[in-house]
Amino acid sequence: MSLRETAADQMKAAMKSQAPDAKLRVSTLRMLMAELKNAEIAKRGELSQDEELAVVAREVKRRGEAAQEYAKADRDDLADKEKAEAEILKEFLPEQLSEAEVETIVADAIAETGASSPRDMGRVMGAVMPKLKGRADGKLVNALVARKLGAS
Repeated sequence: MSLRETAADQMKAAMKSQAPDAKLRVSTLRMLMAELKNAEIAKRGELSQDEELAVVAREVKRRGEAAQEYAKADRDDLADKEKAEAEILKEFLPEQLSEAEVETIVADAIAETGASSPRDMGRVMGAVMPKLKGRADGKLVNALVARKLGAS
């Protein structure tokens, strides 16, 4: 079952639900389905599972950034809404790796590529990111690679 079908099923269940967060859940799932449809239109074809996960990850990232901006502007009500939407969207992403697991993968990639200086960061990131595919935040990976290569 595709991610879009799963979201549609969950949206139908949320519409029938009497839960306090049902309206937020319905609107968030509608937005997700619209984004997936827009991505299909842009691609002019069906999305692969990786592409669907990339759309979800992008939307989670957008919600996180928006929540930070709202918090800076002292709009905690809107920041909380964005955070709640991000949590709903995270249900569709694979389980995130711990920092220790990511650090192990980064160390292996540095050994594979033979990287030794901060100039090799691009090569290491290129080797690491396909292995992580949505299971770790890019900022965390970037920081770990920079620290390991001494670019701090």
